[in-house]
Amino acid sequence: MARGDTGPDFIEALARGLDVIKAFEPNRPVMSLTEVAAATGLARPTVRRILLTLVELGYARAEGGGFALTPRVLELGVSYVRSLGLWEIARPHMERLVEQTHESSSIAQLDGSDIVYVARVAVPKIVTLAVDIGTRFPALQTSLGKVLLAGLPPEQVEQVLAQPSRSGVRPRRRFDAHEREAVLREVRARGWALTDEELAPGIRSIAAPLRDGMGRVVAALNVNAHAAETPVEKLVEEYLPALLRTAGAISAEWAMYESIPQVTVGGGTPAPP
Repeated sequence: MARGDTGPDFIEALARGLDVIKAFEPNRPVMSLTEVAAATGLARPTVRRILLTLVELGYARAEGGGFALTPRVLELGVSYVRSLGLWEIARPHMERLVEQTHESSSIAQLDGSDIVYVARVAVPKIVTLAVDIGTRFPALQTSLGKVLLAGLPPEQVEQVLAQPSRSGVRPRRRFDAHEREAVLREVRARGWALTDEELAPGIRSIAAPLRDGMGRVVAALNVNAHAAETPVEKLVEEYLPALLRTAGAISAEWAMYESIPQVTVGGGTPAPP
């Protein structure tokens, strides 16, 4: 796969390895060598070496004449979340929120025109779309995405949404530019977002922003419910106050965490906060 605008320190082999990992999508968990080569645009011998290396490292396995990723790939995403410190701060607050609402709660961040789930405390319920850490959805049709998009400068929203979604999900509702501006203006004004079966049937949720010490939106927190069980009125009147309190508590602790000086001690190792 040809790449442009790469610097002198760019490692092509690493980039190709990541391309191979990203080729595995929810609708094709097992892929043949030929399919991976076609999806990545890489030569078959190159793909074969990369896949066999991933197998040796435990990130992939041979299965049914093809290859599949293993759960160890999740370590890559978990390393990102842990590096932020966000999960350790948010987890106890999210667990209390789930105890209060008896509904699942998640944290997501924006990646292009998609949201990506980075933390989740779930309750066992059947929903239309399965959600795990690393799951992607189109941002504009989710409460989490509305909050994250509303937190951007207005001039950046169009640039972000111009990027193609990599979620593989066809949302139930589409927005034109006028509708999008009206929705995000409303979210900015009230400080939270609601979606009612816009992504898929049966999915209803509310979300609030998580902010850093400068007031910038760094992530979003939601409460997700099944539309057949939880009316919009219950989401807004009962769950929203608890959600806003939780988001405020996480934001306050996150701001405090960021304010702690990262002191470097002997050997260049950062001292724990």
